[in-house]
Amino acid sequence: MENHNFKDQGKFQRKMTSRHLFMLSLGGVIGTGLFLSSGYTIAQAGPLGAVLSYLVGAVVVYLVMLSLGELAVAMPVTGSFHTYATKFISPGTGLTVAWLYWICWTVALGTEFLAAGMLVERWIAIPAWISAAFFALVVFVINALSVRSFAETESFFSSIKVLAIVVFIVLGLGAMFGLVSFNGHHEPVLFKNLTAQGAFPKGFIAVISVMLNVNYAFSGTELIGIAAGETDNPKEAVPRAIKTTIGRLVIFFVLTILVLASLLPMKEAGVTDAPFVLVFDKMGIPYAGDIMNFVILTAILSAGNSGLYASSRMLWSLANEGMLDKRVVKINKHGVPMRAMLLSMIGAGLSLFAGFYPKSTVYLALVSIAGFAVVAVWLSIPISQINFRKIWLKDHKESDLDYKTPFNPVLPYITIILLVISIVGIAWDKDQRAGLYFGLPFVAVCYLYHYWRYKKF
Repeated sequence: MENHNFKDQGKFQRKMTSRHLFMLSLGGVIGTGLFLSSGYTIAQAGPLGAVLSYLVGAVVVYLVMLSLGELAVAMPVTGSFHTYATKFISPGTGLTVAWLYWICWTVALGTEFLAAGMLVERWIAIPAWISAAFFALVVFVINALSVRSFAETESFFSSIKVLAIVVFIVLGLGAMFGLVSFNGHHEPVLFKNLTAQGAFPKGFIAVISVMLNVNYAFSGTELIGIAAGETDNPKEAVPRAIKTTIGRLVIFFVLTILVLASLLPMKEAGVTDAPFVLVFDKMGIPYAGDIMNFVILTAILSAGNSGLYASSRMLWSLANEGMLDKRVVKINKHGVPMRAMLLSMIGAGLSLFAGFYPKSTVYLALVSIAGFAVVAVWLSIPISQINFRKIWLKDHKESDLDYKTPFNPVLPYITIILLVISIVGIAWDKDQRAGLYFGLPFVAVCYLYHYWRYKKF
């Protein structure tokens, strides 16, 4: 299904396979949310609370993907979310969703590049914003070459971090059971650390307050829907990518956070240092911390790579639907929307604020804004699916759908409730309230702008 509304402006190239889709989704997810923000989650919710929050987060993202699968297979278009929201909720919601998703990934670019700069400080004493600017240039060049070069690079990056997580889980479990040295001893740590300071040291409300942060960690899974319009066989590739991605994410995220929370004391967790590197340093394996630091650096650049891809396609989609200057629609001969990509690099500039404010403060503020945006976008997916199914059943049978959301509409409604709770929860965390302070007014401005221009919401 093509959705190019302007002639002679170039076309996207269907050069991605189901393998690329799977690795793209995995690459977009496994970034700072897992490798850096997990430390903040442990510090706020406690070790056991962190494990519980990631379990719930895995369930939420799976439910969202079930709704997205039905929509993406029925209508595989580039810039999927806002197209679905426009058609099945309202045009104003479509515009708001598109801008929120663009904000999510452009702000996320700032967090990825800033995090990369913070990791480099382990080796070289240079300001984080300088390293961030360098990495931003590298990621831009990769995306600018072609969609094929982007997909192959992303597959390579994703392979490295998947291998790193497997190694971490194996060595971490070894340390937990006393098979690997930890803090200079071979004593089994097991799960003592999970409840060393009580089940929920800061109360259960702290667990709810970190859910937005956890959902941000899972953001990127929805790239399956974004890339459906550039996939060679969406009917087969999308369902397969959803199934394989979700299964591996649950294993990687939940098992990884269980090992991490079992080995890293709550008082040592945070965002200034990568929690994975701290754990490897305690194992006493020569250069293990430095190797892991390098791997996390590649993982973060991978997430930035996916982020620039997603934000540029969403901006192109906005222009294609007439919600932005039509000059942004231009696609070059390599199948790259270069103008949309250049505009999306604005997010990289947000990391430069680390030159004026404490980098941990800037990082948490950016994460909360990106987290609010992605959860708000996710919220539109089950709502769109519920309305899509109602319209579909007027002229078709349910069995005509190539991919169906199970237990409709019960599961989509459960998804909506869980997502709303995660947005409301950050009101109890002063470090994450920036998401509400920025997000709610931004949503209001988007709706008001649409009403001013089109005289309807």
